[in-house]
Amino acid sequence: MSLLCVMPTAVAKNYLALPNQSQWQLVVDSPLECRLNHVIPGYGNAQFSAFSSKKINLHFELKMNRQLGATRNVKLTSMPPSWMPGDAAYAMVNLKFFKQFDGYVEGNTVWRMLAELENGRNPTFNYKNWPVQQQRQLEVGLSAVNFNKSYQLFSQCLNNLMPFSFDDIAFTILHYKSDSDELNNMSQKRLAQIADYVRYSDDIDLVLVAAYSDSAQGTTEGLRLSEQRAAKIESYFKGLGLPENRIQVEAHGKRRPIADNATPVGRNQNRRVVISLGRSEV
Repeated sequence: MSLLCVMPTAVAKNYLALPNQSQWQLVVDSPLECRLNHVIPGYGNAQFSAFSSKKINLHFELKMNRQLGATRNVKLTSMPPSWMPGDAAYAMVNLKFFKQFDGYVEGNTVWRMLAELENGRNPTFNYKNWPVQQQRQLEVGLSAVNFNKSYQLFSQCLNNLMPFSFDDIAFTILHYKSDSDELNNMSQKRLAQIADYVRYSDDIDLVLVAAYSDSAQGTTEGLRLSEQRAAKIESYFKGLGLPENRIQVEAHGKRRPIADNATPVGRNQNRRVVISLGRSEV
């Protein structure tokens, strides 16, 4: 008599917060950044985020307590919760999660994930775990329980994001009329943007204001005029609430020209104030 040995079918390991565990929290709410966090028990965290920019671009990270040991192909599926037994699961998109990094998704797929959660469904990531000799299918789901209230707060934060990024204002050049230290409307608007951004940012530790003049004046007069321009911007920043200890001013007069002072166009380019932002390493 022969015995037939049947190997048991591997069951997928499922990570999903139970209804009494499911919490969504807006952990960052500022004009520079919005971040919505969800704890997945035993696995890690799910985070939706967006940053100030000319155009909102949503990001999603699946932060794992144990990172991938190898790059994996991942299927993102919309799963119905247990209390919707008549609803079917359906595929959303195929992704790739890279070795030694958290899972990352951006763009329209992130908006779709939020829409699925808002409709009470659970976006779920399916992939094989690591190491190879112990491969097992993993299902990592985002629970829609308690999502909508926090999502409303997240949406409000998105609406309040500044419509520009650090890169847009990190280096600014203001130009002046001859013999003038007056700021035009465009310059005032840019200074207000810089001040707003710096007030909400913890990692910008220096606002450097460097003022220059053209060669139409003598050395002494050119230096005096560049000092006036620098001082006026410093005063303007202080009036907007920018901390004094973050502002540094320099006046260079007609030194360091960037164009030919023999032409009107060149002199216009040399009559300038350069504002650059120093950012500490995070």
